Amino acid sequence: MIAITGANGNLGKATISFLLKKTAPANIVAVVRDAAKAQDLADAGIQVRVADYNDPASLRKAFENADKVLQISTASYGEPAMREEGNVVQAAKDQGVKHIVYTSTLTPGEDVHFLAARTCNNTERAIKASGMDYTIFRNSMYLETIPLFIGSAMEDGQVYYPAGAGKVSFVFRPDIAEALANVLTSEGHQNNVYNITGSEAYSFGDIADLLRSEKAMDAAYFDIPADAYRAELVKFEMPESEIDFYLSMAHSIKAAEFSRTDDMLERLLERPRLGIREFIRSI
Repeated sequence: MIAITGANGNLGKATISFLLKKTAPANIVAVVRDAAKAQDLADAGIQVRVADYNDPASLRKAFENADKVLQISTASYGEPAMREEGNVVQAAKDQGVKHIVYTSTLTPGEDVHFLAARTCNNTERAIKASGMDYTIFRNSMYLETIPLFIGSAMEDGQVYYPAGAGKVSFVFRPDIAEALANVLTSEGHQNNVYNITGSEAYSFGDIADLLRSEKAMDAAYFDIPADAYRAELVKFEMPESEIDFYLSMAHSIKAAEFSRTDDMLERLLERPRLGIREFIRSI
């Protein structure tokens, strides 16, 4: 059986949709915090099990009889995220899971700018030390985040973001989901780390160019100071810790932590991946 944490999230649900094309619903366990929000999965014949990242006993119960676990990285950050992700790894190990697949980030490390990448680095080390077979997907940023980054630029073409000339190898989330499903239902991926990226990396200036060429918009990119970006986030009454998280993302892009490209995704898919130009046309 294949157990999937974060099964109610966008990546979890997309992965399940591809898994259903490859295996019976009864072979899939959707691990969620609220079963009421996973009724559609239960109706499809998928086993829904409730667990909380902060409750190791519930995680162990959720992983009963699972051969493989897809651990989708938590939406938390900082010390809570490290604790939660560590609990998942330990519960999988305790329950005798043979193979864990983890969705990491493109440049994990102790001293990188992106705060989530520090959590991913900690989790990767725990997985490698666990004795379980593993496959780690080091994912670049989703194409689907572009409208969130550029905000009102989808209306007026004006892109304001403090990323300098930093580039991102944006990748389509459904492509990642399909590749995860392929790995979870096949062999030969044990103890591998895969860089999952788009075919090219693009700066926010490049995105403005694409808005001009693909959407016929009078677009431009403005590399605003980080302090100005922080001030805008403060206006939304975000908690300070959340503001720090979003700023760390901008700093990481500027520092080229998301600029690496790799063809591994296409090898896992055995087809071309969706590119940024096609995505911009579609939004």
